[in-house]
Amino acid sequence: MDPLVAAIDQGTSSTRFLVFNAKTAELISHHQVEIKQRFPKEGWVEEDPKEIMLSVYECIERTCEKLCQLNIDISNIKALGVTNQRETTLVWDKETGEPLYNAIVWLDLRTQPTVERLINKAPGRNKNHLKHKTGLPISTYFSAVKLRWLLDNVDEVQQAVLSRQALFGTVDSWIIWCLTGGRNGGVHCTDVSNASRTMLFNINTMAWDPELCRYFEVPMEILPKVRSSSEIYGWMKSNSLAGVPISGCLGDQSAALVGQMCFREGQAKNTYGTGCFLLRNTGTKPVMSEHGLLTTVAYKLGKNEPACYALEGSVAIAGAVVRWLKDNMGIVQSSSEIEKLAAAAGTSYGCYFVPAFSGLYAPYWEPSARGIICGLTQFTNRKHLAFAALEAVCFQTREILDAMNQDSGVPLTELQVDGGMTSNRLLMQLQADILCIPVVRPTMSETTALGVAMAAGAAEGVDVWHLRRNLAVGAERFEPQINSDESEFRFARWKKAVQKAMNWETTEPCCNTNAHFTDVRRGETHVMRQDASVIQK
Repeated sequence: MDPLVAAIDQGTSSTRFLVFNAKTAELISHHQVEIKQRFPKEGWVEEDPKEIMLSVYECIERTCEKLCQLNIDISNIKALGVTNQRETTLVWDKETGEPLYNAIVWLDLRTQPTVERLINKAPGRNKNHLKHKTGLPISTYFSAVKLRWLLDNVDEVQQAVLSRQALFGTVDSWIIWCLTGGRNGGVHCTDVSNASRTMLFNINTMAWDPELCRYFEVPMEILPKVRSSSEIYGWMKSNSLAGVPISGCLGDQSAALVGQMCFREGQAKNTYGTGCFLLRNTGTKPVMSEHGLLTTVAYKLGKNEPACYALEGSVAIAGAVVRWLKDNMGIVQSSSEIEKLAAAAGTSYGCYFVPAFSGLYAPYWEPSARGIICGLTQFTNRKHLAFAALEAVCFQTREILDAMNQDSGVPLTELQVDGGMTSNRLLMQLQADILCIPVVRPTMSETTALGVAMAAGAAEGVDVWHLRRNLAVGAERFEPQINSDESEFRFARWKKAVQKAMNWETTEPCCNTNAHFTDVRRGETHVMRQDASVIQK
């Protein structure tokens, strides 16, 4: 039997455990468990760290059972990798192993006042003040501001820091610490790709930066040790895979870049998940964007290997818009239904949807934006809205691709894609039409898990996977089918809609006068004061 390599893929909406053949990259077996998201207040998004770990254990055990049913010996699993939703922030007690608060998910907006305070103390109120070290703007998106909120607002976190019992980490750190023993000797580490998304990591020196930690007032002793993306961090301490080395760690978007074999400078991929993330490999030197993109560490595939960087465009809401249409609006009963509904319309009929539920990320970085649906007529129905939602994902990708082409000076000639939404053939065709370039989808869509399995299997001391060898992975091409003039017209309309979504949520009162409104049921006119009290007239 060929050696096998396993991958934990812990995403925003689910956890998966997948097992690959290290020689052929064939997916042998897998199991998936959905994760519950909590929305305790408007703009807040949390997940239970214990539920995350229970889902990891369940996925491992169910997959091992499936392997046994296939008469495959689980002792053939030679290594395990961890890939994860990035920026999601946890703090836990190293003595008890207990989380000190729910995980604050990357989408969360509660830190907007913290961000404004940090920007106000930056020279010239410049949100890019730290970009030369971090590659990132000061934004609610990244871990440092979430950690700052926890330190400011959660007594248990404050006390644990004072008593030197607190550990901070992103989801990868939490999973690796738990799997390697937890409070009984668990390894507290992260890799360079995840560290580069915290705003505490210097992407030039490849280390935690004391000046950045002082800026955010974060004690350095709570931070995990930073390792490469491909080396043995520790060994599984319990369950069916006890003794298997954990030897790969990559943030999910970096893992997809590796899984798509984007090892050469200029190669790019787009992942369609809860959000949408377009990464372009820029080689061994960081390239700073002039057009609203992030500079991030893509991977470092071995202790003695150089780090590679990427330009990244991040979209907050992609697959999440389908979930919103299903869970919040009841417009579809299942995620798969949206393709049929949108295909029945064949057009949005002039309806445009900007799903800025968490503000707008790249290239705008505008937290004040909010979702907007415009261009409605009496003819508009749920089919048109479904089509507009899919188009919104494609338009957001187009904005990022345009910025990336401007930064690099070399236009992309085709786009490699992956992620759960790519099973939607209509979406893929729309994407090719709106970009005016071919979209290439691998027949094996699990590129995120594949990427971290590759990193784990290639680690020194494991050596069962040879990176950069050509994998016989088939692909389907979607060629543009509309003329470029129509594409440009629709894109221009989309950009007009984006401008209408801007500056919706402000911390300032919207006006200085009391607002009047009429209660039509009673025929009474009222005055709404700025303190939200009502005076009857």
